[in-house]
Amino acid sequence: MNVLIVYYSMYGHVHRMAEAIAEGVEQVKGAKAALRRVPETLPREVLEKMGATAAQKKLADVPLATVDELPNADAIIFGSPTRFGNMCGQMRQFLDATGKLWSSGALVGKVGSVFTSSATQHGGQESTILSFHVTLLHQGMIVVGLPYTFAGQTRMDEITGGSPYGASTIAGGKGERMPSANELDGARFQGRHVTSIAARLARNPE
Repeated sequence: MNVLIVYYSMYGHVHRMAEAIAEGVEQVKGAKAALRRVPETLPREVLEKMGATAAQKKLADVPLATVDELPNADAIIFGSPTRFGNMCGQMRQFLDATGKLWSSGALVGKVGSVFTSSATQHGGQESTILSFHVTLLHQGMIVVGLPYTFAGQTRMDEITGGSPYGASTIAGGKGERMPSANELDGARFQGRHVTSIAARLARNPE
């Protein structure tokens, strides 16, 4: 069971969530997670002005995602920060290059899922994931979210990310807040849940 985790992270928040997703994936017997980052599209000088170069250096060891490896995965879990309630431009550009997969039906029937990060509690976490689902549905993928069996998303004792659409984290206006224990638990749950469903489908392809 091979699960790809394809994401973009500017300051490291989505990367940390991706690591937790991978931990959840590998809790399923026989499953292997692979982290992939989508290519950067911003010039280095822009990243420097945004204060993102230090985080980008830490992510340099994560292999770049390629369109050609997507069909070999049993499930693909995508991660993107919010940009005005939508996925970031880097992820959009990567997905816009999957036309040949769409025309051949290469992703039809594969499990797809999404997680995200936003600066504030109401910064578009749900709309980012829901609008992302549109692309997955056009590819014929089976969309899986984060069910309420993950009890952490009903907590009232703290501000936390997470919705039935997918795991999420709140980064803070200056990126000062890293994912909380509860948000990381949600990411692990999602990774495990997606992989379990993909495994069931693999056992019963008809």
